[in-house]
Amino acid sequence: MLYRKMKKAAPGLSILGFGCMRLPLKDNGQIDEEQATGMLRYAIDHGVNYVDTAYPYHNGESEPFVGRALEGGYREKVHLATKLPSWLIKSREDMDKYLDEQLARLRTKTIDFYLVHGLNRPFWENLSALGVTDFLDDAIADGRIRHAGFSFHDNTALFREIVDSYNWTFAQIQYNFMDDHYQAGTEGLEYAAKKGLGIVVMEPIRGGLLARDLAGIREIWQKAKVRRSPVEWALRWVWNHPEVTVVLSGMSAPEQVRQNVALAETGFADSLSKAELTLFGKVKKELEKRIIIPCTGCKYCVPCPHGVSIPECFEMFNRGHIYEDEEQTRQLYSMFLGGFFDGTPHYASLCQECGECEENCPQSLPIREHLKKVGEYFGK
Repeated sequence: MLYRKMKKAAPGLSILGFGCMRLPLKDNGQIDEEQATGMLRYAIDHGVNYVDTAYPYHNGESEPFVGRALEGGYREKVHLATKLPSWLIKSREDMDKYLDEQLARLRTKTIDFYLVHGLNRPFWENLSALGVTDFLDDAIADGRIRHAGFSFHDNTALFREIVDSYNWTFAQIQYNFMDDHYQAGTEGLEYAAKKGLGIVVMEPIRGGLLARDLAGIREIWQKAKVRRSPVEWALRWVWNHPEVTVVLSGMSAPEQVRQNVALAETGFADSLSKAELTLFGKVKKELEKRIIIPCTGCKYCVPCPHGVSIPECFEMFNRGHIYEDEEQTRQLYSMFLGGFFDGTPHYASLCQECGECEENCPQSLPIREHLKKVGEYFGK
């Protein structure tokens, strides 16, 4: 296992972190605790020392599971990360309430890396007004948390604003070779690093999509002198960035844990050759050819008067076609557009065909027709 230092945190952190959002499940949908515990402890026994969970994962069962799985001396071997549920915070008192509940669920007195979860503009404005930075200062001072950070899902301008707003230790962003200009992107990654923040990366394999052995993509990877699996290519691309401290993998099977732990032995920064980096550009170009709806994500079409998250609907639709993975994309569509964060659905099927979005679209896309396709693809 390789380790990297986070500038504002003393310990070396394993370049592979164990993400507890996609744990193995039983037939009834509950966490397969025996198998998941074995996976987590195997990872720790083989050098993983960063474990990431959050309040809503697995319908609220991830944190309690992690608390149980880390008993027997494993808690002392890891740096534990979890997140303040931003969308549930209505007052300053709520912040303390949820943190104290999380400490109890995790069976620990201190959370090593505590994140403000899933920040976007509405969440950030609400939390700022309620005094979230004072809360973080107080929680650090009284020992309930050691390091403060945030995870992020919005544009680069807001990312820079949040980075500059507080003495954060780290930021967590979605980053992979397909998402280098998505949300915070490379620009945000480099900006945060220059400000002294550590970077934790989520979705390095895009929820497993970049691990798929796709015809047309397979042939590009085979041109490399060194043969690697799609999973290794994806992880190595992220690890190649020296700004990145930890790469989270949401492993759901024992073989994935074994594979990722082995790959983390060679995830050195700046280790990919120019020829290898060129292949990533070719793979990305080939995957982008599979895009059905040419939406640029500029968001001039929103807010929709009927609540449709138009760019996100198009992104999910394209995602399913690009990676030939309708089942997983349908699950993500249901979760993220079904009100997982704010309790309000934003499905394509809510479109009333008023046409306001098309008047504002700089690409002159037939948005209403595209939304019909999305609705038919995912269902109501």
